[in-house]
Amino acid sequence: MRVFGHAIAVGVCLGLVAVGAQKADPAKADQVLGGAREALGGAKLAAVKTIVATGQTRRLSGNNLVPIEFEINIELPDKYVRKDEIPAQENEPTSLGFNGASLIQIPQPAPPSPPPARAGAPPPTPEALAAQRQNALKARVTTAKQDFARLMLGLFASSFSGAPLTFTYAGEAEAPQGTADVIDAKGEGTFALRLLVATDTHLPIMVSWQQPPTSVILKVPGQPAPANVPPGAVVVDAPAPPAASATQEEKDKYTKDVADLRRKTMAQTVEARLYFADYRDTDGLKWPYRIRRAIGADTYEETTFDRFRVNAKIDPKKFEVVK
Repeated sequence: MRVFGHAIAVGVCLGLVAVGAQKADPAKADQVLGGAREALGGAKLAAVKTIVATGQTRRLSGNNLVPIEFEINIELPDKYVRKDEIPAQENEPTSLGFNGASLIQIPQPAPPSPPPARAGAPPPTPEALAAQRQNALKARVTTAKQDFARLMLGLFASSFSGAPLTFTYAGEAEAPQGTADVIDAKGEGTFALRLLVATDTHLPIMVSWQQPPTSVILKVPGQPAPANVPPGAVVVDAPAPPAASATQEEKDKYTKDVADLRRKTMAQTVEARLYFADYRDTDGLKWPYRIRRAIGADTYEETTFDRFRVNAKIDPKKFEVVK
């Protein structure tokens, strides 16, 4: 999938080499982030209350690039929703976001399937099913808030109460574009990010974080390596499959070994990156008109913005939570 990354990549991959690690320093982080906010617009940036952004995204799906038209509505500090429409498909538009602690999702998420009942065990109670659904909705809200937090670092070099972060200065790094200040950010639970701010322009250029692999691909002994590995997938050497004459016990052991291998691999992490580029002046503010998503060196999505509308009145129905 590297062909996709090379075809639409904004600039080159950011191979970082630490050149100045320092003790975590919140005061230094505030200084760097303050300089970034000044470069992004200063007092005008602080006066932004709403944003309506439109554009197009190209997303890798299998071997195809899927074009998506989107609209993002933000009402600071805690309302966010992105609406996606795929022109080549007849499906209705989809929306995902949050209003405070509540999920915004269209179409409505289907109830999660109950776990398979163990032999002889009673079926799950209505209360258990309700708790399972509540946990699933909370997980979707968390995902939307994490996407919001990453985007806010590129737009505002800051966080908001909808997805608050704490910042510490981690040091400097060398990149093809020059030197960058590195800021570590932590949010709710285990959510952690690393923000890079260019030392010359003071503009945010990248956010990186760790996430589980998107999938595990097994390489069978004696067979060629898998082709067209999707971004974020991890290829691991599988144990040799049992012979056709193997006993049932040997076959069961192989099945268990493969399941354990998948589970251990999924417990590892890979690095994901969000690149901000093509900053342009818009009414005294600087917005990144191109955003690229990658896992490692492989780009899987690129977004181009057409327009940012600032402090426009947003219809409250955009943030309506369907019960």
